[in-house]
Amino acid sequence: MENPPISPIEDINTAIQTHNPFTNAGIVKEQDIWGKGFPDVPTLNAYASDTVFQAIELVRNSPSSQDKVTSIAITAQYGVGKTHLLSRIRHRLEREGGAFFVYAGVNNYTDLNLVKYQFQQTLADSLSKTGSQGVMQWQEVAAAMANEGFKAINPNAPTLSPQELVNRFDKVSASWSAKNKSLMNTLTKQFLRTKSNVDPYILRAILWTLSETQASFARQWLSGHELANSNADILGLPNPIKTSQDREAEALKNIQQILNLVSYYNPVVICFDEIDVKNNSTDDGLPTELVIANLVKILHDTLENSELGRGVVILTVMMPDTWEDKVNIIPGGTPDRISKYTQRKPIDLKPLSGDSIVELVSLWLKEFYDTRNLTPPHPLYPFEESELRKYGKNKLTVREALKWCAENFKIDEDTLPKDPFERFELAFKKESELELGDYLDEKHNSLIVDALRFGFQTLKGQTLEGETETGETLKEVKVEDVTEVEPKSKNQGWINFKVIGKEKDKIFKIGVAVLQHSHGLSVGAGMWRLIDYKKFDITRGCLVRSKEKTIRKNWDSFGYLNKLVQELGGEWVYLKAEEIRSLINLYSVYHKRELYQLNEHQVIEFSKPLTAENALLREILSDPSGEIDEETIEGDELLNDFLNPSSIEDTDDSDDLAELFN
Repeated sequence: MENPPISPIEDINTAIQTHNPFTNAGIVKEQDIWGKGFPDVPTLNAYASDTVFQAIELVRNSPSSQDKVTSIAITAQYGVGKTHLLSRIRHRLEREGGAFFVYAGVNNYTDLNLVKYQFQQTLADSLSKTGSQGVMQWQEVAAAMANEGFKAINPNAPTLSPQELVNRFDKVSASWSAKNKSLMNTLTKQFLRTKSNVDPYILRAILWTLSETQASFARQWLSGHELANSNADILGLPNPIKTSQDREAEALKNIQQILNLVSYYNPVVICFDEIDVKNNSTDDGLPTELVIANLVKILHDTLENSELGRGVVILTVMMPDTWEDKVNIIPGGTPDRISKYTQRKPIDLKPLSGDSIVELVSLWLKEFYDTRNLTPPHPLYPFEESELRKYGKNKLTVREALKWCAENFKIDEDTLPKDPFERFELAFKKESELELGDYLDEKHNSLIVDALRFGFQTLKGQTLEGETETGETLKEVKVEDVTEVEPKSKNQGWINFKVIGKEKDKIFKIGVAVLQHSHGLSVGAGMWRLIDYKKFDITRGCLVRSKEKTIRKNWDSFGYLNKLVQELGGEWVYLKAEEIRSLINLYSVYHKRELYQLNEHQVIEFSKPLTAENALLREILSDPSGEIDEETIEGDELLNDFLNPSSIEDTDDSDDLAELFN
């Protein structure tokens, strides 16, 4: 296969000048554990990750109950790559399967007097993350349990995948409810025929995670939180009022029950990270590292004496001094339980070598160039391999190496155009070429808000005329200001900003709320504020939301929408990808203006011709039509069909679960 041709050096140098991939690259956060992650050097500290996977195989396959719980202590100085290592383990498990993953960032444990209760929340939250089968780890467990229930009825019953069960669960549950039968009661009864010593409520809550409508409430209950009584009644779960101390007292039993069930199907890897963090000490004066060490000991001893099918591996990450001066001297066998697999010898992570720094920089630069469809003169450009190897002799941490790369990722010659407008055009072109993914997804709601706010700010002082794409008119519309919405304590950010201006001589104050949320409660929270014109001092409310994101007629927000449009003169402006993308690109140029040697005034002035013609901004400013397009609202008939699917036939046998796999 021929190598692709080298890209024009001007394009490569421009990309280098406009974005530095190494900025803040050495700081790893919890979202890097669960998210996409970052380029990983597999050879760096490979012995450590290999040891962890060997421990997983031990607990999975050993017939001895003494081997079903093991532990490893991992030590390293700041920046060497402790969290990088955990990210590697997590992402390999996500790709290949083989174990469930639980990440406990100890800096989140704000009350060490409630450490067991906080770990129960950690356990529930981590198992809510996506596993190797493309669904929540909870749902993988629930699917395995449901399939066991099916086999208890009929040994020849087909095995359904977690996604198949999630797709069918609510439909079947609604059908059974319509016939005054309980799908959940039947499922739990069948499963308890195979495992009678399981806590029936925890079993029930895990099975509820298969429900798209009830999973969030089930996860809340599993984490130890109290539910609204109406939600607890639907789930059939106890919901007594408890103090935090009550929940702390019960947490260990709940943790044991959950891990017993979960580990029956797959080993569980539990990672306690950053135990050196200086949280507030307990009431009896114990610091964080000793509290976590004691928790690991308790978990080890409690779980070792319970029924663990595939086992548990506990990783505890700390500084070398923490191990030597604090943890290793704890009496009573605690150090042995924290580093059981390696016989009380922690795994110490090593700094970079000359080879590993070259590999590290190559990976970061490959991603940088690939996302821009550029082929550099050599993989390390603008660095030289000899330069990196020489620097690598200093026994650098990963963080130090990436910081050095950030400071030295530059070229000597100035290749940006001299004319500011040409630099703006170049910047806008580069931002337009970037792949943003699905930027209409609700996780990008704040990006859409920022882009819209910036667009309106560029229009300040301009007068707009003409028609919008939907036929509405703009008559001497002038934007005078873009402000925050007061009172902030009441708004809580739901109305994102207010556009103030005049149409001819009539003052308008448009409250703009971008609501790309999928959950009806979130949409409703924004909508009921958008219709309170008096409290938030607006003359018109504007919902910005994709047409495809339907608003169901049984949501409270549907009633709010009717009031907004038909009574208060507000509107729903449809969010279109091509219209918001240009505003996102302009906002990105503004955000990165210093990289393109532009100032704030230049970016705003150069953006005005584009924002003045932007269809989305013009639609928000125009007079509303006063109508709701019914095609965008999910109708009662469709909702009824979903909740009571006619394709499901009645059955006389209340214990027959064949509907789930037919």
